[in-house]
Amino acid sequence: MIYPDLPKFALSIRQPWAHCILHLGKTVENRDWPTRFRGRVCIHAAKGMTRQEWEDCMEWARHVATCDPSIKVKRFPAFIDLPRGGIVGTAEIVDVVTAMDSPWFFGKYGFVLKDPQPCDLIPVKGALSFFEWRKNMDDGRQ
Repeated sequence: MIYPDLPKFALSIRQPWAHCILHLGKTVENRDWPTRFRGRVCIHAAKGMTRQEWEDCMEWARHVATCDPSIKVKRFPAFIDLPRGGIVGTAEIVDVVTAMDSPWFFGKYGFVLKDPQPCDLIPVKGALSFFEWRKNMDDGRQ
């Protein structure tokens, strides 16, 4: 088995939102659907990202930093520097909420996250919902 210390399941998140979870204190992942899943999950950075998504997120991260002085957005990664198409870290899902006092929350449901841990990119094909990422490894290994 490869990467035995990483969780079995992953959740695909578009960049640069995955970066915000792992590096900028984004404590909630916004979704249109709830989950009963609790525990550590791999953060999969989706392959797709438009320049508009990058610009919108960069602007939002700067806005969040003005609301929360503990968040420091010194340098937002360049569009081409954000890793995509694989596992980029882990976080623990501790709750699912429909309201939250956080500038990061703007979804119907929010998966409340804690203890984000970045890792080097592990190439993996994404999937919808929670998925067993080892079955989607780009190099064919499991």
